[in-house]
Amino acid sequence: MAKIWAGLAVLGMLVAAPSLAHAATVVAHVDVAKQVMTVSRQGKVLYTWKVSTARKGYDTPLGTWRPYRIHQLWKSRKYDDAPMPYAVFYDRGWAVHGTTAVSRLGRPASHGCVRLATSNAKAFYDLVREVGPGNTRIIVAN
Repeated sequence: MAKIWAGLAVLGMLVAAPSLAHAATVVAHVDVAKQVMTVSRQGKVLYTWKVSTARKGYDTPLGTWRPYRIHQLWKSRKYDDAPMPYAVFYDRGWAVHGTTAVSRLGRPASHGCVRLATSNAKAFYDLVREVGPGNTRIIVAN
C-alpha cells in the first residue's frame, strides 16, 4: 500500500509540474484593440502604457510567448536599420521596443512590433533582465 501512495504522490507532482512551469513572474498583456500594454509582476499591476501595434497592411501576431532575446539597442535589418531601443524579442522578428514616434502611441502605427515610449521600453527591458526571460510572458490579444 505504501508503494501505491508513493506512486500516486509522484504522479501528482508530475501532473502539477506543467502548471507551475507556465507560471510567470512578469506578464505583459498587450491589448491590440485598446492599444495598451499592462505589465504585472506576481499578479500586481505595475504599469499601463499606450502602445502602437501594426498599422494597416502589417501584422502583430496574437498569442502568448516567452521572450527569447533582448537587446539594449537593436537596429532593424528589415526596415533600413531603424533603431529599436530596449528590444525584447518574443516571436520571430517581433519585439516590444521603444520609439521616438510617441505622438503615434495609442493607435496602430508600426510594422508589427509593439512600440512604447522609450522610457517605458527601458522599464520593461530592465524588468525582463531582472526576472529573466524564462519568468516573463508576453500576451498579445484583441
